[in-house]
Amino acid sequence: MYDNWDKFEEECLLCRKCELCNERTNVVIGTGNRNAEVLFIGEGPGENEDLQGKPFVGRAGQLLDKMLLAVDLDRNKNIYIANMVKCRPPKNRDPKPEEVACCIDWLRNQVLLMKPKIIVCLGRIAAARLIKEDIKITKEHGMFFEKNGVLMMPMLHPAAILRDPRRKPEAFNDFLILRDKINEICDHTY
Repeated sequence: MYDNWDKFEEECLLCRKCELCNERTNVVIGTGNRNAEVLFIGEGPGENEDLQGKPFVGRAGQLLDKMLLAVDLDRNKNIYIANMVKCRPPKNRDPKPEEVACCIDWLRNQVLLMKPKIIVCLGRIAAARLIKEDIKITKEHGMFFEKNGVLMMPMLHPAAILRDPRRKPEAFNDFLILRDKINEICDHTY
């Protein structure tokens, strides 16, 4: 584990722990405020993310930004966004369990450096790995689970909302629940 961001990022950029490194354009470490109390975690970079080296920059990221903005959150100011895996799975497939296993220490190191009070898991892949294996994302999104002193909340992935826009109101409600919890337990997010 690395005790500073510079060394962490330097080593993460060199990672060759799994075969995802063979086709990547960029390692997508994360973006945002390194001192944020709220950490959002997705499953892995897509094509746009791989090209730009930043998480959630495609259509799903644009929707995420709009929902964040509606509750006064901003990836450049008061939150941090990362992924389960730092390299793009081919054809945007779900990361394989062995790929997540190879990459999980990078994410653990980010959590250690940040010490967030709230972790938001965007989608089933992140929620199943970080909250509980048998998570029912369509039923348990918007709920809080406590793990190791950190509150964790599963949310519908923005890409799922793009595929089924009827889910937008319930997804937005999760952001309202998150905002209320931030106001309750966070010191410097707002």
